[in-house]
Amino acid sequence: MPSIQLQPDLNYIAVLLQIGIALAFVLFTYAVIAVAGPKLKGKNKDENFECGIEAQGNARVPYSIKYFLVAILFVLFDVEVIFLYPWAVNFKQLGWIGLVEMTLFVGFFLFGFYYIVHRGALKWE
Repeated sequence: MPSIQLQPDLNYIAVLLQIGIALAFVLFTYAVIAVAGPKLKGKNKDENFECGIEAQGNARVPYSIKYFLVAILFVLFDVEVIFLYPWAVNFKQLGWIGLVEMTLFVGFFLFGFYYIVHRGALKWE
């Protein structure tokens, strides 16, 4: 019965060396920042500053879910419309099968739009 000898694969030495150099660079950078970085703390230093406007109140203002729903629906239908462009470019090459497939795709698209309108997702109060 032949014995199996396990030998390290030398192809991974370059990858391990690169990972080690990257890790050493990160640790060295953190050490330099800890030693040479500013250490000033205080009320004015820790306060938020944005565009020269003083912060007022709480930033966690509740928004209506309608904003997020409209944004998600826009992305969804925008991505679906993107699929129409390659079909239009290759219309002659796809033939009747491409026409049937795109008709089904547009049918599903319109059914989804009808469902959204029927459920009242786009109605504002």
